[in-house]
Amino acid sequence: MTGAKLNEGALLIDDDRPVTKATAKYLRGSASKAREVLDLIRGLDVRRADEILQFTTRDVAQDIRKVLASAVANAVHNDEQDADELFVLACFADEGPTLRRFRPRARGRATRIRKRTCHITVVVARLSDERLEVIQNRQQAQSAAGRRRAGTTAQSRRDRVERSRTRAQSLRAGATDTQAVEDDQALEVGEAEASEASAEHEGTPAADVDAVDTSEVVADEVAEELEDAAAEQAAADIAESDLADEVEASDDAGEAEVEGADDTEPPADNELPTGAVAAPEDGSIPEGYEIKGNQNSMKYHVPSGRYYDITIAEVFFDTAEHAEAAGYEAPAVDTENDGSD
Repeated sequence: MTGAKLNEGALLIDDDRPVTKATAKYLRGSASKAREVLDLIRGLDVRRADEILQFTTRDVAQDIRKVLASAVANAVHNDEQDADELFVLACFADEGPTLRRFRPRARGRATRIRKRTCHITVVVARLSDERLEVIQNRQQAQSAAGRRRAGTTAQSRRDRVERSRTRAQSLRAGATDTQAVEDDQALEVGEAEASEASAEHEGTPAADVDAVDTSEVVADEVAEELEDAAAEQAAADIAESDLADEVEASDDAGEAEVEGADDTEPPADNELPTGAVAAPEDGSIPEGYEIKGNQNSMKYHVPSGRYYDITIAEVFFDTAEHAEAAGYEAPAVDTENDGSD
């Protein structure tokens, strides 16, 4: 024996609130799968419930969406209800007849296949006045007028033009960026206070102020936008001229440094150690200076050394004594070979 439905208690509402329902019978699918989707929309307004069913990946969600649309249509045409004021009062799925089929298995056996069906019922009713007011306020806040930012009225545009002019004048006078930012913040605070005061005085919400008498300020708005663009262009020209002056000053400083560098004399050849000459640019070995000196490793290599041929020398010495006096050392491999001999 099956138990009582859990959502029958939701149908106990006032008699003056009519309810409308729609039922789809013998739908192919189990009732347990349909109940998982029905739990998502129970108690929601029909607009929100339809959105949830539209983006639910379960196949049964499309059937439930059709039943919901049928219940809304019954409420509109039969009970003269407004579709935007309805919500899902109750929704449930009952088990229908089960079709039994068999699948052949090994050794002459058969496995039972149960193809289940269900009956889906959706009950809609009108929202209470308190909840309906909350939903309407939420939709109004999500509309274009509700999302409009504060500070888009004609007065705010005038304030922005004045702010741009003030900033351009401060740049011409050589004021710092900190002062300009403080002026902008002060003007924004005054703009917000003026917008709130005008909204309270006229009894119009701040979000709807922009929609009042817009035809009278179209010409003023165009003129103000042109003035704002001119002020911004003037500020940009001033900033560009300042940047050009800085670049010119930096170029002069760089030229002075280059000139100072040219005045310095290159190191003379007598800075080389005694008995040493610089390596020729063509990579040849100077006559009489056959010992290679590597400044990176501070090692010198004699012609009979192991690494003499692969070493790229920066300086050449005439004798090993002069190389050692300059701070160069013989490679360890060459020293061991000399000891073994």
